[in-house]
Order: sequence, then structure tokens, then C-alpha cells
Amino acid sequence: MPCSGAEYLVSAGAPREWRPQIYRKRTDTAWLFLFFLFWTGLVFIMGYSVVAGAAGRLIFGYDSFGNVCGKKNSPVEGAPLSGQDMTLKKHVFFMNSCNLEVKGVRLDRTALCVSSCPEEQLDSLEEVQLFANTSGSFLCVYSLNSFNYTHSPKADSLCPRLPVPPSKSFPLFNRCIPQTPECYSLFASVLINDVDTLHRILSGIMSGRDTVLGLCVLALALSLAVMFTFRFITTLLVHIFISLIILGLSFVCGVLWWLYYDYTNDLSIELDTERENMKCVLGFAVVSTGITAVLLVLIFVLRKRIKLTVELFQITNKAISSAPFLLFQPLWTFTILIFFWVLWVAVLLSLGTAGTAQVMEGGQVEYKPLSGIRYMWWYHLIGLFWTSEFILACQQMTIAGAVVTCYFNRSQNDPPDRPILSSLSILFFYHQGTVVKGSFLIPVVRIPRIIVMYMHNALKEQQRGALLRYLFRCCCGCFWCLDKYLLHLNQNAYTTTAINGTDFCTSAKDAVKILSKNSSHLKSINCFGDFIIFLGKVLVVCFTVFGGLMAFNYNRAFQVWAVPLLLVAFFAYLVAHSFLSVFETVLHALFLCFTVDLETNDGSSEKPYFMDQEFLSFVKRSNKLNNVRAPQGKDSLRNEEGTELQAVVG
Repeated sequence: MPCSGAEYLVSAGAPREWRPQIYRKRTDTAWLFLFFLFWTGLVFIMGYSVVAGAAGRLIFGYDSFGNVCGKKNSPVEGAPLSGQDMTLKKHVFFMNSCNLEVKGVRLDRTALCVSSCPEEQLDSLEEVQLFANTSGSFLCVYSLNSFNYTHSPKADSLCPRLPVPPSKSFPLFNRCIPQTPECYSLFASVLINDVDTLHRILSGIMSGRDTVLGLCVLALALSLAVMFTFRFITTLLVHIFISLIILGLSFVCGVLWWLYYDYTNDLSIELDTERENMKCVLGFAVVSTGITAVLLVLIFVLRKRIKLTVELFQITNKAISSAPFLLFQPLWTFTILIFFWVLWVAVLLSLGTAGTAQVMEGGQVEYKPLSGIRYMWWYHLIGLFWTSEFILACQQMTIAGAVVTCYFNRSQNDPPDRPILSSLSILFFYHQGTVVKGSFLIPVVRIPRIIVMYMHNALKEQQRGALLRYLFRCCCGCFWCLDKYLLHLNQNAYTTTAINGTDFCTSAKDAVKILSKNSSHLKSINCFGDFIIFLGKVLVVCFTVFGGLMAFNYNRAFQVWAVPLLLVAFFAYLVAHSFLSVFETVLHALFLCFTVDLETNDGSSEKPYFMDQEFLSFVKRSNKLNNVRAPQGKDSLRNEEGTELQAVVG
């Protein structure tokens, strides 16, 4: 959609004036309508997943006859043993767990829903019958009554092969896992590796759901702790904070390399899940080591600017004190994000189990995936990125609007009433389309980056296409740089929209222009605060990932825990970003307001600055620290093209 700001010009060829909070109209309404249409598609996918999906099969497990364990089931046409009430039978038992075979492309296995797993070895049909009578757990096919276990001529084919090994319930599909070493090895290598990759990933999430939930709570607690540390920051706290970062990064790197060494020296690694976990541990270790090295170098380079950083945060906290409820702004953002992510994961689970029941020989039932379901996954993935970014962008816009309202207030003794509510009302009545448009740019960059990374990994596994792999790595780097630039551009565009009431493209253009004109005053100031805020996010992710490594490593053989750990790391970063971005957004909004102040005023009695003397003194000291020649006199920061704040007459 073309970006045009002609209607905001005073006259043809004349520079458009900055008019904080004077003119307001609805912006980018076409994008708001587009977002509504997109969410109509998401709602359709949600409804489809509810109708066609069966997340219960994945969460609770199911038998070979179309019954979900632990539930009351509906019958499947052509399957006489389907449609049974399995409310009290919550475990999946494989009749021949020590003798699983693969026939063609299908695993030949008979699974039953039982009330409990046999914890002791059963050597005869009499013992199987006694176990059924005492525990109420029937280990033969449902059509054979327990009284006939020892008399029916069909008992050999309808009952488990003897001896029945001792087994124990495990949360992965609620399966009864054999405990004898020889049976366990065969059972795991055939059964676990036979499960579809998507189902292994989803089952890893579900089997470790308590751990994932605990890690999410840990990320929330760490984010709150870091946020309040920034609120009452001192030089000593910064030193302690940086020491914790160095210690945490070093510790996580050491643990990751130790885990990789432990995997490589574990001779029992026979499962695809274990091999995948080992590869992911190596990837985590390499990435974390590289990040640690870069951050240590940056910390060393910027170590002399800690005092200036503390002053910067004190000025930021002074701005926050004029609207103290800004610190609670992330709470509603976090609540909405949690609700959306839970809904998104629930739909993903339902889509992953969407399939049609097909009756095989012997009355057994198999579920075939529905065609076209993977295209819905991609649409669903775009919805995750776009909606998440939209929610975060609404927070940025609200905070920026509150800062703008407080900054451009002539009467310091009479602060504006309810600046946050005022900013929220302006966002919802005028600028939702602008936020939609800005948030759309992020998935436009991130989705192609994910595709390129997938293609790179596919070529890497096939060990071919060295030139293509190099080009894909370069593309990933370019997409990453573009992603970071767009995040910064969006933030400034939202603040400009809060000031001028212009559409996204016009605001982005104006922000780039005015910041480039005043870059000499802002050189390296923003990087001080941004770097410390980024370290805060790293601290949250670092300790959350460490907790996840320790928790997930206990069940390494039965979980593809690399993906759940990545999701936890992503969640921890987003939570930390939601809370700490208050300081980041306030910081960027303050400096953009500062440049507008320079553009429109000269510090004279006729055109006094909106900023206070403390802010102005800080900017001058920071410029001197960077060996930038300080301007002379009171008019040094004046922009000659500046004009007084006034409404634009069309």
C-alpha cells in the first residue's frame, strides 16, 4: 500500500511541521480491515480443528480399535470393538511389547486400554487371569472374557505373548513401558522411532507440560525481578547485574557442553529422539558460546560507561514516575499473550491429530492425516507471529502515547490526568490500523527466514549443496539484520504517530528524517540503555533455559525436548521483552520527543524547551564522553529550521 503524507504538508514543497497532539484522524484503516479478514480465517481454522481434530488421542493415548483411553468413546463404523467406555482405563498396554514387528510401512502392534500396568512379570495365562481378577486390568483383547483366558483356543492370539514383562506407566501417551532391559531396548527403538515427528514433538510438549508451565512461571518471576531492579537502579546494582549475566552465561555454556559430552559417551543412545536431542544440545552449546563471547566483548568495551547508564535510567525512571502505572502495563499484555498462546497451542494440537478413521483387518482402526492440513499449519504459524507482534505493538504505542502526553506538557506542576487511559483511547479509536501495519512487517521477514533455515538444514542433512548452504546462511543473516532494523523503525514510527497522528509510512519517514538530522546529539546514547535492557532479557532467558535443561534431561529418551525448550526460551524472551520493553519504549520515546523539541524550539523565552535541565545536561555530558565537539552557547542545540508548535492549516 503506498505511503503518502501529502495531506499533512502546509503547502507544496514546504517541510511539514511537527504538531504534538494537535491533529488526529484514523490511520491505515485498510490494514485494520485486512487484519479482520485474516482473523476470520484463523477462526475458521479453530472451528475446523475442533470438529476434525482429536487432541485427546495425543494427550491420553488410544488403543488399536479407535478408543481413546480415559474417555467414553463413540463407535467407529465397521469396528465392533470401538465405542467403549474407557473412563477407568487410562493406560495404553501393548500386547507384544517385546516382539514388535514392522509390516510394510505399518507397525504391527495391538494396543489396549487398561486400568493399570502389570508391575511384575506374568509367566502364564493363569497369572494373566489372576492379574485381571485382582486389579481389574484386562490384558487380552476386549472380545475375550477373563474367565476364558485359560480355556479359549483363541487365547494364544487374543492375549499377550508370554512372558509378559513388568511395565510402568510413563506420561508419553500414557504408555506401559516394559522395564526389563532387553524388552525396553526393542520396544523403544521400534515404537518411539515409528511415531511421526510432529507427534513426537507435540507429545514432548504434553508429557513435559508441568515442567513447561513451571519454567514459564520462572521466566515471569525473573522478568519482574529485573524490571524492579531497573526501576531502582544504582551503580552497585548494575555491577551485580552484569556479574550475574557473566556467571549465568558461563554456567549455561558449561552445562550445555557437559551434556553434549555426556550424550556422546552414552553408548545406549539408539533412539531418534536421543540423537535429535544430542544434535540440539550441540546447537544450543555452539550458539550460547558465540553469544557469550560477543556479550563479554561488549561488556568490556562499555564498562567505563556504567555511571552514564545509571544516569540514563534515572532520567527514564523520572519520566515513568509521571505515569507510574506504566510499570503495570505489561501485565495486561502478558495476560492477553498467555490467553492467545494457550489458544494457539490448543488449535495446533487439534490440527496435529486431525485425521479420518480407517478400519483395517481384524477390526483395528488407524487414523490417516487429512489432506491439506499442513497448509493450515503455515497459516496458523503466520497468525502466531502477526498477532503476537500486534499485541506487543499495542503496548509500545500505549507507552509511547503516555510519554508524549507527559513530555509535551508546559506545566510541570500540573501533570496530565490519566495519560495511559488517554493513550489507550487514542490507540483504539484512531491508530489500530497503524499498529496492524507495523506488526505485519515482522512476520513478513521472519517467515521467509524460517523457510531459508529449514532449507539450509535439509541440505546440511543430505551433505550436499555447499554453495547453496552458504547462500542460505547469508540470507538468514540479512533477514536477521532487517528484522532488527524493522523493530527499531516500528518503535519510532509508533511514537511519531502518537505525536503527529500520521499514518505508519509517513511516521516512519518523519522519524528517520528527524533522527538523522539530530544524530550528533544522540550518538551512542541509546545504545547504553538498549544494551543493558538486552542484558536483562538475556539474564531471564539464560536462567530459564538452564532450569529447562536440568528438568528435561531426566527424560531424555522419551521426549524430543529440544523443541519444548526452544518454545520455553521463546516464551521467556517474549515475557522479558514485554516487561523490560517499558524502559526501552520510554527511552526511545524520550529521545524522539527530545529531537522534536530541538526541531520546534530554541530554548529562548519565546520558545522554551519542553525538556528539563537535567535531561539537557545529560545529553551534553554524553556527547562530551564520546569526543563529540560540544556546541557552544544556549542556542547550540537549536535547529535553524525549527518552528513553534502549532496546528497545520490545510
